[in-house]
Amino acid sequence: MSRERDDSAGPTERGIGAGGGGVSGTSGASEASGAAERRTAARAIAAAGGSGVTGAGSGGTASGAGTASGSVTAHLSHRVPDLGALELLLAVARHGSLGAAAREVGITQPAASSRIRSMERQLGVALVDRSPRGSRLTDAGALVTDWARRIVESAEAFDAGVQALRGRRDSRLRVVASMTIAEYLLPGWLIALRAERPDTAVSLQAGNSAVVAERLLAGEADLGFVEGLAVPDGLDGTVVAHDRLAVVVAPSHPWARRRKPIDPAELAGTPLVLREHGSGTRQVLDAALAGHGGLARPLLELASTTAVKAAAVSGAGPAVLSELAIAEELSSRRLVAVPVAGAHLRRDLRAVWPTGHRPTGPARDLLSLTRA
Repeated sequence: MSRERDDSAGPTERGIGAGGGGVSGTSGASEASGAAERRTAARAIAAAGGSGVTGAGSGGTASGAGTASGSVTAHLSHRVPDLGALELLLAVARHGSLGAAAREVGITQPAASSRIRSMERQLGVALVDRSPRGSRLTDAGALVTDWARRIVESAEAFDAGVQALRGRRDSRLRVVASMTIAEYLLPGWLIALRAERPDTAVSLQAGNSAVVAERLLAGEADLGFVEGLAVPDGLDGTVVAHDRLAVVVAPSHPWARRRKPIDPAELAGTPLVLREHGSGTRQVLDAALAGHGGLARPLLELASTTAVKAAAVSGAGPAVLSELAIAEELSSRRLVAVPVAGAHLRRDLRAVWPTGHRPTGPARDLLSLTRA
């Protein structure tokens, strides 16, 4: 049985010794006498042959009979009380009262009494003498309390270290995305993330879908976004949006005035302004026209959506672009969309990450925002 702790309370109280908290395991004897009694208690515990207790103090190790056969660490969790029980014992040492200790750790007195009894059964020794005047540690209890204090302090140091690691992880987010998503969707998502995590520094790299996979698999990014037909090898992913490719031309191009849709064979046989191999846009277009002879040799092959769009606007030739990228140009009539019949130009946009490494921290929060 465990409990949640308020980390803001700090560990200072837990560092108080058993003798300094008003409860003595030696009933007022001198320090030398107390040390002798603790050694006696250690020998008694070792002789008891119970579940066993391992101490890391200067006096070496005291253990139950079960540890003599070989591995000291085997089934350690069955021999060592949980942190909640050890913290309760330390609270009893500080207050000299089971009721006060129960209040400190946030449980009822009957629950505290039950936990102490369970720990005594687990260790095979009596830890607390209970009387109408309060609760007093036995000699064995005082020794176990000394060991417990070290365990709890080590656990607090462990917790602080993990918190620091988590804080360092949460202080930055590295995102890599294919061009269309990087230019037209991620800015809005990142603005929303900024409102939730103002202290997280975000870096964004843009590249085609192949580059996204390479960066993620090399550990150079925490979360990626791709526009291809499927999740790249070595990655897991989820669909976050949908998109459609459109054929566009400048208003001066003959296709701008045609009323009959272009069929896939005519589109495949026409030199186009295209994205490079490896881009999600190119993958979708290649797949859509594979059964119609495949793409003709490109008129131009460019490495960004912006470059393809600029070439189309200038009248270089027909281009194939995401509908997300051309909304403004269509509205202002700088580009004209040409209808296409019989070609599947719809695609899914995905968030991706290395297989088996589900996003955590700010990457998880950004993923949630894409679905909002």
